[in-house]
Amino acid sequence: MGVPEQLADRMSMAEQHEYLRARFSRRTMIRGGAVTLGAVTGGAFVPGATAQATPMAAPRTETVDGSLVAPFGRHLAYGSDPRTEMTVSWQVPVAVKKPFIRIGAHPWDLSRKIDAEVRSLYTPAGVGTSADHTQYYVHAKLTHLKPGKTYYYGVGHQGFDPAAPHLVGTLGTFTTAPAHKAPFTFTAFGDQGVSYHGLANDSLILGQNPAFHLHAGDIAYADPAGQGKSADTGFDSRVWDQFLAQTESVAKSVPWMVSYGNHDMEAWYSPNGYGGEEARFTLPDNGPDKKNLPGVYSFVHGNTAIISLDPNDVSYEIPANLGISGGTQTTWFEGQLKKFRARHDIDFIVVFFHHCAYCTSTAHASEGGVRQEWVPLFEKYTVDLVINGHNHQYERTDVIKGNKVAKKLPIGETAYPETEGVVYVTAGAAGRSLYAFTAPDSYEGHQNEVESVASFINTKDGKVNETVAWSRVRYLNYSFLRVDVEPAPRGHWAKLKVSGIAETGDRIDHFTVARKAK
Repeated sequence: MGVPEQLADRMSMAEQHEYLRARFSRRTMIRGGAVTLGAVTGGAFVPGATAQATPMAAPRTETVDGSLVAPFGRHLAYGSDPRTEMTVSWQVPVAVKKPFIRIGAHPWDLSRKIDAEVRSLYTPAGVGTSADHTQYYVHAKLTHLKPGKTYYYGVGHQGFDPAAPHLVGTLGTFTTAPAHKAPFTFTAFGDQGVSYHGLANDSLILGQNPAFHLHAGDIAYADPAGQGKSADTGFDSRVWDQFLAQTESVAKSVPWMVSYGNHDMEAWYSPNGYGGEEARFTLPDNGPDKKNLPGVYSFVHGNTAIISLDPNDVSYEIPANLGISGGTQTTWFEGQLKKFRARHDIDFIVVFFHHCAYCTSTAHASEGGVRQEWVPLFEKYTVDLVINGHNHQYERTDVIKGNKVAKKLPIGETAYPETEGVVYVTAGAAGRSLYAFTAPDSYEGHQNEVESVASFINTKDGKVNETVAWSRVRYLNYSFLRVDVEPAPRGHWAKLKVSGIAETGDRIDHFTVARKAK
């Protein structure tokens, strides 16, 4: 019941969305045949162009006894100011009444009760593989928190109060970002999905005690095709239930900061494909275009600025959303770089997004749109670290400038971005099936250096072969990235100590990025 494949290939995402909306008449929608995103109370929560569309029938909102319903899939996200803002999100399997969050400084003191917002996501039979299915996502945005403080919280609804003694085991905690520079750790990967390998990586990440985690796109893989087209019959929105349950062990206490990849363009919910993600996540609302690019934002933790970009906007390889921002994303990005470089309390800038600027995978390799639009800005503003996913493996470059090796960076060595160039890490082996390299693996304890590697780059004219010299570390197994941030007094060397960690717990790579502290 999606867009016929022969039509979808010739239609933009917005055209596909209008086709589906027209096909499902109001009478059909009342029978339960339309994809809708609405509040359980009956109001509409429809992002982007959908908000101007013909009113759609709300999903069914029958409720059950709240005492029989347990929340699951808790996940945190920083607000625009991680020192004082945090959003707690969760899921319930059926509609509930009066959802809320309790928060306090101690587990026995959760007197503060705040109402929560429910966003329901309805997927009818005929869209992908599931039958009629409504998912209920709940969000509570917390503000005016104290920097560097640990809070206890519990989520509930009428009939389920986390403050009850028998529910104390459902409580979670989070810690806000500090008011000043201090050492901290964060972790990162891309392309996780639902698998035993994903569970294993999550368990290891929790053991790193990160302040936050970066997920560089391709989050749950409910859409296995990843082309941003509604013709994909393999789509299953219920995969998100599994993913959020899997991730909860980490994300209930560690802000899980996502950016969007090609598998996150779920074309059934909105013209840009991100309507489903807007139901599930509440991210910092400080990007250039909330309507089209909800996954573009920035935040600052201690002395480090983090910027999330949406490469679907510049991707030649998978062009479903190519040009969707009309150039506003790149303009905003340069403005953020300029602003952060001018701030005396920020030493490092880390950028993360899905498609790779530099990678030698036999599957996707490098994205020419990223090199064209953003690599010159990485170099102009001496970005300290770029983290990507998309290719399901671990690969790390030498220091690159002007599309060439500016300095070889063997395992254990130090890069100085102010004078040398940028280091790129592909950390896309979080859980999905692995890809391949054309060159042999080369990683810590198993080095196998080669002078050049055969690869390709995706351009507006298609794939173009290239032979590169910048592929320094390659590891074809499950892994993630750990970054230890070490501030320093003014004039001394502040450091990012970056490590690739295998699913086995072994270290497969490590290097340092150093910059004179302001």
